[in-house]
Amino acid sequence: MKAPLRHRLFIAISLVLVSQTVSTVAAPDFDVLIKGGTVYDGGGAEGRLADVALRGDRIAGVGDFKNATAKNVIDASGRAVAPGFINMLSWSTESLIYDGRSQSEIRQGVTTEIMGEGESMGPLNDRMKKRILKEQKDIKYEIKWNTLAEYLRYLEARGVSCNVASFLGATTVREYVIGLEDKPPTPAQLDQMRALVRQEMAAGALGLGTSLIYPPAFYAKTPELIELCKVAAKYQGKYISHMRSEGNQLLEAADELIRISREAGIPAEIYHIKAAGQKNWGKLAQLLAHVEAAQKEGLKITADMYTYTAGGTGLDASLPPWTEDGGYPALFKRLRDPATRAKIAAEVKTPTDAWENLYLAAGSPDRILLMGFKSDKLKPLTGKSLAEVAKMRGKDPVETIMDLISEDESRIDAIYFLMSEDNVRKEMAKPWISFGSDEASQAPEGVFLKSNPHPRAYGNFARVLGQYVRGEKLVSLGEAVRRLSALPATNLGLDHRGFIKEGMFADVVVFDPATIADRATFEKPAQYAVGMKDVFVNGQQVLKDGEHTNAKPGRALWGPGKVN
Repeated sequence: MKAPLRHRLFIAISLVLVSQTVSTVAAPDFDVLIKGGTVYDGGGAEGRLADVALRGDRIAGVGDFKNATAKNVIDASGRAVAPGFINMLSWSTESLIYDGRSQSEIRQGVTTEIMGEGESMGPLNDRMKKRILKEQKDIKYEIKWNTLAEYLRYLEARGVSCNVASFLGATTVREYVIGLEDKPPTPAQLDQMRALVRQEMAAGALGLGTSLIYPPAFYAKTPELIELCKVAAKYQGKYISHMRSEGNQLLEAADELIRISREAGIPAEIYHIKAAGQKNWGKLAQLLAHVEAAQKEGLKITADMYTYTAGGTGLDASLPPWTEDGGYPALFKRLRDPATRAKIAAEVKTPTDAWENLYLAAGSPDRILLMGFKSDKLKPLTGKSLAEVAKMRGKDPVETIMDLISEDESRIDAIYFLMSEDNVRKEMAKPWISFGSDEASQAPEGVFLKSNPHPRAYGNFARVLGQYVRGEKLVSLGEAVRRLSALPATNLGLDHRGFIKEGMFADVVVFDPATIADRATFEKPAQYAVGMKDVFVNGQQVLKDGEHTNAKPGRALWGPGKVN
């Protein structure tokens, strides 16, 4: 016999209320609760004991949550909690296609990679795609995009553990329209270049990047760059540059960057600020003063740095720029012509201010390490100095440079010891300098072991915190965190990134300030840093107690001028 209708309704309502009460009680307050850590929020102040709560892809709160519950509770006692670090100069453009885990940098707390030093992964035409496919070295990949924005979306869809964003490479724009030749753009070509900048800036590029010591970027004159930067400025973009000289013409190159900033009305940043070559080390103080004078004038000039006394680039950076007029095939042809070789060798050995001669800047061939070859035949030379290889071959070092590039048919990756440790410390002390690895994020496995990276690929950011904060006490931990996170995020205009605050995207790192350190060396570079414990990207844990979780929640990030 059924109960009266009113009794049945009462029972049904009671069951619903009980169910809701149980559900409310059982449901955790947050997805992640990072408890008991010392929080460095990115503002530069020293840390404070607090809990950090994450819900979804955002920071839900910072404070005392001792009675709260969460699906994932992290005990951060005795550890630092900070915003995810931003690599202001990443060359992970190809490595993330091969391995989206970004291991060597996630394990240092890098949650965002900024690309586009001079060259970018778009826009590309068929001619450029053909060249890139031919020049691929250890990492092989298909080119499934045309524009820079499409490349970033491709990475996101493929799966990456870190966020990615990019500047538009002025070299890429130049090659798209003009090619690899040393010639100025016609008025019509300059209009086409402006249109490409407009297209990519509207699609979310961060600004315009140059690398002016390298051909074909070297062929671009200042007025050309100003015109392109004027377009980028309309989209709140930034100009960021490996300047035309970091050595003999260092101050003049800084003047060019400042002029571009002033005339184009655009913020500017010096990529990997340095004084290269021993005879130029004394210029660094003048350069820093130069930048600070421009800042007082009202110009937005900043810089980034890596924390080593050696740079990494191509062995072809020892040759005069005219040798690459027309691209690598033209270079290889010149290197096989005896008369042209003699001319090249004479120029390499002659001091000059007309171009950046890294062979002379290094001081001697034993201060140049050969790190990456395209040819399997030459790979056994990896890790040897130019002096060693020249002696093995019974050749002059400059002749050896030309022979190796011709044989390998590539630029050959090389490390040049160019800077002083004292200058690294001077740069470290400046509050307007952030940090970039100028390397690819990678792992000590697979295809990555076919060449040697610069140790900054594995240690640049951990070295800031271990060597210069804890070891030498050049900056406080709070200030270092600011320059690793909030400073670059603010400079770039990244949306809701760079701070530990309610409502910000949940890029959060937890590390042990007493043990964080780099382990990579020039002799054995493929060694992970230590001391980073937990890393969250967009609220998802990608590093758990020092081990990668294989999660790939990274996103493509866009410049503030994006309109579509």
